[in-house]
Amino acid sequence: MTTLTTALLDPILASDPAGPRITWYDDATGARIELSALTLANWAAKTANMIRDEFGVLPGSRVAVLLPAHWQSAAVLLGAWWAGTEVVLDADPDADLALVTPDRLDEVDDVAEVAALSLDAFGRPVPDLPPGVTDYATNVRLHGDQFRPSGAGDTALGGRTVSDVLDAAKASASRSGITGTDRVLSSRTWTTVDELVDGLLSVLSVGASLVQVSNPDPAALERRVASEKITTRLDA
Repeated sequence: MTTLTTALLDPILASDPAGPRITWYDDATGARIELSALTLANWAAKTANMIRDEFGVLPGSRVAVLLPAHWQSAAVLLGAWWAGTEVVLDADPDADLALVTPDRLDEVDDVAEVAALSLDAFGRPVPDLPPGVTDYATNVRLHGDQFRPSGAGDTALGGRTVSDVLDAAKASASRSGITGTDRVLSSRTWTTVDELVDGLLSVLSVGASLVQVSNPDPAALERRVASEKITTRLDA
């Protein structure tokens, strides 16, 4: 069974593995990170290997992802789907694993396994984690950057199948006028299924390139449109 990550990344890796795929800015700190499709796939593979080998999460299991719109969140989501799991975007007590920011740890007390992400641009670990919580940045680096999926469950995102999610993503891209040649600027959130489909998956589903901005500074907008060669904008 094809995983959602395979369906999203394989066409991009075949056509343009080295071009910029996700560029992330944080206007509050000045951080900028750019990932090619190949680098994004490597991070997703490391995450998928960690999910399967370190946490023992099997295809068809549920993984709670409580993360903001960020390049590391994209790697986590793609890794979870590559491992054949269903992603849920809330604190589901029936999830086998939760990946969260430190400020949301209290929401996942009932989840069996928890990994915390600092989302630090330099990969610094989360300080003073409580016992039993894994630091993502420290542990994900120990895993291989190639992954071979061992299966997939019936659903991929919030109860939707892989084909349902792909259809929704492509329909969203069509509504927004996004094509495979576009460089898309967005500061949208990825909190709900529809937001994630519109803000991330629509772009990947047609092979476009995403420039995602956290804490956007309106004064930097026009300069960024020019410097990043933006062709389409998804307004928040």
